[in-house]
Amino acid sequence: MTVTLVTGAGSGIGAATATLLAERGHPLALFDRDEDALAQVAKPLLDEGRSVETHVVDVTSSAEVDAAVERVETGFGPIGGLANVAGVLRMGRVSELSDEDWNATFAVNATGVFHVCRAVSRRMAERKSGSIVTVASNAAGVPRSHMAAYAASKAAATSLTHSLGVDLAPLGIRCNVVAPGSTDTPMLRSMWTDETGADATVQGDPGQFRLGIPLGRVGAAGDVARSVAFLLSDEARHVTLATLLVDGGAALGAV
Repeated sequence: MTVTLVTGAGSGIGAATATLLAERGHPLALFDRDEDALAQVAKPLLDEGRSVETHVVDVTSSAEVDAAVERVETGFGPIGGLANVAGVLRMGRVSELSDEDWNATFAVNATGVFHVCRAVSRRMAERKSGSIVTVASNAAGVPRSHMAAYAASKAAATSLTHSLGVDLAPLGIRCNVVAPGSTDTPMLRSMWTDETGADATVQGDPGQFRLGIPLGRVGAAGDVARSVAFLLSDEARHVTLATLLVDGGAALGAV
């Protein structure tokens, strides 16, 4: 069985995706720049006898990515699935964002996806097999106040993944996007100021031109993980260039 690579596997959606895929029998290569967080995610999986290895990797570095992918391919197995989940959030109006805020956001959310997709897809192309899923955001298609850098970077990652999918489709390699909305992760909780944060997210904020969540709840990381797992699987063998919204209806279907 081929290996599935998950970036940003140390927390949030990445950790949930890694756990779910391990439970479904995927041999996993987990990337994150936080060594301790990676170890915490991997330990229970290894204790259960799952086939998992971890790599401390900063996806903003093409050299680190290339070296880590080479280690996986030569020492663990061929990569047949890729889940791009690593992401960062820098809040602020455009007038308030620093160069560092903008560059750091794009370095992870867009350039990091490019680095990993390039390293992995080169090898998938040789084998004419594979599936790539990028976790972007519904903010890529719906403007969000104070989130310009994040939204723009996720739009870039979405477009990159779809364009890669056009290039790779003749080789039988599928490339898709999962676009979550508000999901209960450390990233979302960092936006809340008190215990009313979840309720306020569900209700929305007309003053910020933000619709609430029609399904009436904040998403769980596992909701997104299951969508990633579906698109990676053979159950989605005729699905490519798609964007799957997993946002409880918050974007009213806009992608």
